[in-house]
Amino acid sequence: MRYSIFSLARNALTHHQHWPLAWRSPAPKPRYDAVIIGGGGHGLATAYYLAKEHGMSNIAVLEKGWLGGGNTGRNTTIVRSNYHLDPNAHFYEYSLKLWEGLSQELNFNVMYSARGVLNLVHSPADMDAAMRRGNAMRLNGIDARFLSRDEIAQWIPNLDCSANARFPIHGGLLQPRGGTVRHDAVAWGYARAADARGVDVIQQCEVTGIRVEAGAVVGVETTQGYIATPKIGIAVAGHSGQVAAMAGLKLPIESHVLQAMVTEPVKPVLDTVVTSGAVHFYISQSDRGELVMGGDLDFYNSYAQRGNLPIIEHVVAACLALFPSFGRMKLMRTWGGIMDMTMDGSPIIAKLPVNGLYMTGGWCYGGFKATPASGWLHAYTIAHDQPHPLNAAFTLERFAEGRVLDEKGAGPYPWAH
Repeated sequence: MRYSIFSLARNALTHHQHWPLAWRSPAPKPRYDAVIIGGGGHGLATAYYLAKEHGMSNIAVLEKGWLGGGNTGRNTTIVRSNYHLDPNAHFYEYSLKLWEGLSQELNFNVMYSARGVLNLVHSPADMDAAMRRGNAMRLNGIDARFLSRDEIAQWIPNLDCSANARFPIHGGLLQPRGGTVRHDAVAWGYARAADARGVDVIQQCEVTGIRVEAGAVVGVETTQGYIATPKIGIAVAGHSGQVAAMAGLKLPIESHVLQAMVTEPVKPVLDTVVTSGAVHFYISQSDRGELVMGGDLDFYNSYAQRGNLPIIEHVVAACLALFPSFGRMKLMRTWGGIMDMTMDGSPIIAKLPVNGLYMTGGWCYGGFKATPASGWLHAYTIAHDQPHPLNAAFTLERFAEGRVLDEKGAGPYPWAH
């Protein structure tokens, strides 16, 4: 104990000058067995599982900026599996199970907190939909519980459950195992674990082109030179369309800004995640005491990681409609993430029409919670050149074949986020 205390004090005074690097910063090799474009959670998880599950160590992760500088560091950290349709339910439940053991898997604390995700119900129609979704979840072996208004009022006293509320609360659907995870810890944990298995994690290396010959990928052009590879995985969130276009593909997605914001830190006042479809709002409290909240998209196409005032006003108004006592708190900062929106609200984890090209994207509002399963299944698809049963439904071809997976609000949207 004495040694650890003095060691901690010594390291605190060095300002990290002598701390070992968590992962290497190698120069790119001329050739890799696989290249993953995107150094966020999905890309790093893909590389890690390629190395761990499939024995591929000659892999590079190429990130144009810094690790976790995209949507991985610009979300509201919520994880859940409260989906209605079977393909989404099984996929997100697998992801939640991976979250539950991820700290032990990576030997890195990702701060998974099973504080519960509560979807509020404001009308008889809402109640019918929530009951239907809850029953579907339970049939798929996923935890779900319906709470009455009185149970919610006792649990969350700051929530306006009165009969005079702007949005009267009739009850709510709770997934107790849902909750939050520390977002940047996910990127750091996967990066360190992938590096330990021989993966080259290369930052400040932007992909500027994909070279295709005879219908198959042969390499990527980057700001650090050409890299040959027979397999390329795209994991770039809101920039999926831009990167796929380098290979001559046009994806059925749009990119939009989704804003979030935090208040000043306060003592613990909210120990769960609360969401509302009618109000288009969700909120939780971080470990630092900040209230983290968000709402709907900025409904214009953009690649900018910033938002505008109308959405901020909407989110604040929604917050005060549900939690009037939060009215005196100060809003500290806001930010925007880039959402790549598919036409049915479900992701694409699949082979693409160019041989050797694969992608995980189209995550809409909920990409963060999918991170572990997205990486695991993307890696499987790359290694086997075919999908796993869990992502077999998430093909690009489903849009042309009429096999869309439209949850119709019961899962992929931010008020259920």
